Amino acid sequence: MKIVYYLVTAGWYLLSLLPFWMHYLLSDLLYVILYRMIGYRKTVVRSNLATSFPEKSEAELRKIERDFYHFFGDYIAESVKLMTISRQNLKKRLVFKGTDVVNEVIESGQSCAVYMGHYCNWEYVTSLPLWVTPKAHCGQIYHPIENKDFDRLFLRLRQRQGSLSIPMQDTLRRLLEYRKEKQETIIGFISDQKPHWVNIHHWVDFLHHDTPVLTGTERIVRKLNYAAFYLDMHRVRRGYYEAEFKLITRQPQEMGDYELTDAYFAMLEASIHRDPAFWLWSHNRWSRTREEFNERFEVIDGKVVSKNR
Repeated sequence: MKIVYYLVTAGWYLLSLLPFWMHYLLSDLLYVILYRMIGYRKTVVRSNLATSFPEKSEAELRKIERDFYHFFGDYIAESVKLMTISRQNLKKRLVFKGTDVVNEVIESGQSCAVYMGHYCNWEYVTSLPLWVTPKAHCGQIYHPIENKDFDRLFLRLRQRQGSLSIPMQDTLRRLLEYRKEKQETIIGFISDQKPHWVNIHHWVDFLHHDTPVLTGTERIVRKLNYAAFYLDMHRVRRGYYEAEFKLITRQPQEMGDYELTDAYFAMLEASIHRDPAFWLWSHNRWSRTREEFNERFEVIDGKVVSKNR
């Protein structure tokens, strides 16, 4: 498989050298292929949109649908470009706001947790080290790709600007190591994924759905007493984004159970309502229901266990 990795990496590198206008031509072609020709996950996208926006007309839903597929092609093209894009160009294409508050927190000796969603081009957020105090270690929690060669390729993209990628299963251990070393950190958590059944401890009303949510981020933030931020992204125009840090709390241990998680999902929902096309609608987010959970599982001493054990 090594030869495949080197071939893919070489092809990706050469493709990334193309100017942005050519990448967007390829994105337009991807839109035709994914949406018009093969209908990539169109059933999932259409169902998610219809149930998330019951107040919208059929015409409004179809427009969001088309805009999503256009954006999805842009996301792929822009991610390819990350292989060779210059720091100066990347700083023009994603502008961070509110970093003064983040730097103030870091200078005080407190670390930061940044709640994010699969919204706008989340891959560009790995450029954060170009914007904040060098005193902080910047990183993001990620789910390793099963194929080790392709995992290596994506790590190369995500760590190119100095941001560290921490495997999900190593999160607490690594962050405890940073605290022991008295190293302040700014860590991004993409927390809108679908949890495994045994990790469902909380449900929220999110986009008109009874939604099981990940709560591990909240547990880590409270345990380590991190300042919690929400990163509110929006697209200024094609290829250009802004990301604003919005402080949720500097005292997470004073918040009630799941209050931090609820605040995050409320803020993410507000972002999605503002510009619906830029969320990852192709993800089958609501395939796990409370009815099935109650039928198959029970909670004993805070742990989710199967009723058929």
